[in-house]
Amino acid sequence: MPEIILVTGPARSGKSEWAETLAQQYQRVIYIATAVLTPEDPEWSQRISLHQQRRPQNWQTWEIPQALPEAINQAKPPACLLVDSLGTWIANLLTEDEQNWQEIQTELITSLRSSPLTIILVAEETGWGVVPSYPLGRQFRDRLGTLVRELGQIATTTYLITAGHVLNLSQIATPLSLKS
Repeated sequence: MPEIILVTGPARSGKSEWAETLAQQYQRVIYIATAVLTPEDPEWSQRISLHQQRRPQNWQTWEIPQALPEAINQAKPPACLLVDSLGTWIANLLTEDEQNWQEIQTELITSLRSSPLTIILVAEETGWGVVPSYPLGRQFRDRLGTLVRELGQIATTTYLITAGHVLNLSQIATPLSLKS
């Protein structure tokens, strides 16, 4: 039975490793990488390389920096999709105006709801600190926070990874309803 599994938490908490652990139970995994390799940034390249090295050889990798709803719609069973990460995907779309962003976000939710696949989504939690002092930082934080909250409403299971520990929020938490 298809599921939407949300794995969220702060930087370097173990989100990706937990999502990869969950995906390993499936025979066929499509890993959707949203990061764009930038050779002029060796530290970023190293981060991407570490993710690549952890992936089992039999996983298929799709590099999808922007067209995530379309990729979800194209994937066919039997497969599990692992999307890593929504924060990077949003960063790739920050130049979209608010109306286009709303349409893209709606397309994503629609594609997730209609997919016949289990989909594991990795999403960063960015709003636990100081409000960014610059508009683009606030826009990123707000878009990611809003999307993660919406995904938490449709996810079959939501995990919070923090300090290297896994909390199954679906078992221990009460969902907060979204207001229209």
